[in-house]
Amino acid sequence: MRALESNVVASPRSQVSIVTETDSFRPGVPFRIGLRLRLADGWHSYWQNPGDAGAPPELSLGLSNGASAGPLAFPIPMRIEEGPLVTYGYTGQRLLPVTVTPGLGTEDLRISAEATWLACEKLCVPEHGKFELTIPAGSGASGQDSLQFTRADAWMPMQSPFAARFAPDGTLTLEGEGLGPDGVRSAWFAPASSGLIENAAPQTLDVSPGKLVLRLALADGASRSAPLQGLVIVKDGGGRTTGLQIAASPGPLEIRPASEGIAGIIQSLVLAFLAGLILNAMPCVFPVLAMKAVALARMSGASRRAVRLEAGSYTLGVLAAFAALGLALIGFRAAGSASGWGFQFQSPGFVAVMAWMIFAIGLNLSGVFVLGGRLAGAGQSLASRGGHLGSFFTGLLAVVVATPCTAPFMAGAVAAALLAPLPLAIAVFLAMGLGLAAPALLIALVPAIGRTLPRPGAWMERLRQVMAFPMYGTAVWLLWVLSQQVGPDGLLVAGGGMVLLGFAAWCWRVAQTTHGTRTLPVAATALGLLGALVLLPVIATLAPAPARAADTDAAEVFSPVRLRELRDASKPVFVNMTASWCVTCIVNERVALSAQAVRAEFESGRVAYLKGDWTRQDRAISDFLRAHGREGVPLYLYYPPGRDGVELPQILTESTIMDYLRGRRGPPRGGPLRGAQG
Repeated sequence: MRALESNVVASPRSQVSIVTETDSFRPGVPFRIGLRLRLADGWHSYWQNPGDAGAPPELSLGLSNGASAGPLAFPIPMRIEEGPLVTYGYTGQRLLPVTVTPGLGTEDLRISAEATWLACEKLCVPEHGKFELTIPAGSGASGQDSLQFTRADAWMPMQSPFAARFAPDGTLTLEGEGLGPDGVRSAWFAPASSGLIENAAPQTLDVSPGKLVLRLALADGASRSAPLQGLVIVKDGGGRTTGLQIAASPGPLEIRPASEGIAGIIQSLVLAFLAGLILNAMPCVFPVLAMKAVALARMSGASRRAVRLEAGSYTLGVLAAFAALGLALIGFRAAGSASGWGFQFQSPGFVAVMAWMIFAIGLNLSGVFVLGGRLAGAGQSLASRGGHLGSFFTGLLAVVVATPCTAPFMAGAVAAALLAPLPLAIAVFLAMGLGLAAPALLIALVPAIGRTLPRPGAWMERLRQVMAFPMYGTAVWLLWVLSQQVGPDGLLVAGGGMVLLGFAAWCWRVAQTTHGTRTLPVAATALGLLGALVLLPVIATLAPAPARAADTDAAEVFSPVRLRELRDASKPVFVNMTASWCVTCIVNERVALSAQAVRAEFESGRVAYLKGDWTRQDRAISDFLRAHGREGVPLYLYYPPGRDGVELPQILTESTIMDYLRGRRGPPRGGPLRGAQG
């Protein structure tokens, strides 16, 4: 005997009915009925959480004989991309079961039901139906159609046997026996309700023995203190799909070293040291290093102890700055921020302050004003101590202005630090600091190098003045960065601040050289400084500048949705993640990406060119960088048609780009880029 089925409500988009697991019921013994959806080709309906759009099916029941019913149960959904949106739902045929518990009477059980559902393809059509079904009392034997309930059970989620927790940055971790690379081929997370995650953001999977880690992008306003509920949908090596129902407890930031063991730790520290060492050759930090070189040259002929103290003070400043930046970045991540390396340069207020500070240092080197020496009540001991304090703050400044120059090793070192336990993370940042301070330490610790420095003389004053001009150049560059963030209005306000600082510096010089009353010059100095500070809130209120124009007419503004559209259309795509304050990025754009052959490839339309501007904080770009194991820019990816993306070197040449675009280079040894699915 077949199980029972109600009337069928049909349309060109779907056929829907109520079916039963048995051909009769036994009083008081639960059995199941189900809302059966049969969707036409190309059409779909939705899961209990539809995602970015849609609505789930709903079913209301009227039952006789004192029967009761449980909630509608939803099978494992599929992830459906609908333009810029991601939804969760079903195609083809799906059965949504409901458990019914009859009363104790033996009269026929009459079921009247009303259901609503959405049928969507390029448009969504709300549909509804009314259903009637009568089930007689009997043995409650299963009918032939009960097999569809058995098949539906294979798609029902199970309670996860694994411990689950999530960190404030969106890292979801499952731990327990049975998890591992051999048993997990792919996995993704479907939230139980809306507003928990950014559904369209990439989900990066890492699997190790006993642990599964998914890196999610939590939605703005999502709670970091309530359990994260939903399904982790896992496909094993045999292609079997399992839905694990979880309620992940909030926990600390998920951190792990990029490499295991002592060898991995040593490798991370060596790479970090090299990253800091390379920064000495980068244009961002050159003006500050030039100041340090002048200070060390001035000490030629001084005692070895004095030279070592000078270099040591500078090194302490560098280490303090790296430790502070590292702790700040780790703290922001723990709080759920998407901050990355160079995050401070994404603040227009910080960029303006840095431009003013560099400009003021230039004025000091030019002799417009002098600090120390004649400060009232300072005393000789404080003046002598000021040299070491000056070296300390020079080290601080070197680190702050160095971060935009992300050298080839820097991205890996920062990524390793942010994935390591806290003690190792700080050690990695300190190793970068030692690399940056290494030249000054070498001069101080090796007497033979110190003896090669020229003897002090009148030329030192001239060199000091010459060193002012790199500082002015750096200030102008920072003003340009500010203009990219907040437009011409920001440039005008920051330029006004420079005028006020110049006025204050001149007034201070007048106060230092005036033999009579100095009240008026000192007051004017304070007024100029105060005026500059008043302009800072004005900069903070300026609207962001429009997305930066790309370096070719064919370039489009990056978005994950656009990347997905182009890849779905089997279009080759080149992705450039950049920022105005990233000097390496700008050099690559001027030298390699603007080369005639490369421009011809982009402008012909043979290769789509997407450009992401990280000059100001952009959550989509931050998530994309992290999904590809990066904490800063530049990042260059090439997606051949129908294949995973491959990562290009951070220092580009025209020939390197063309090799990738024309297929002469492919994925690096070890396979495609982790997370390159975009």
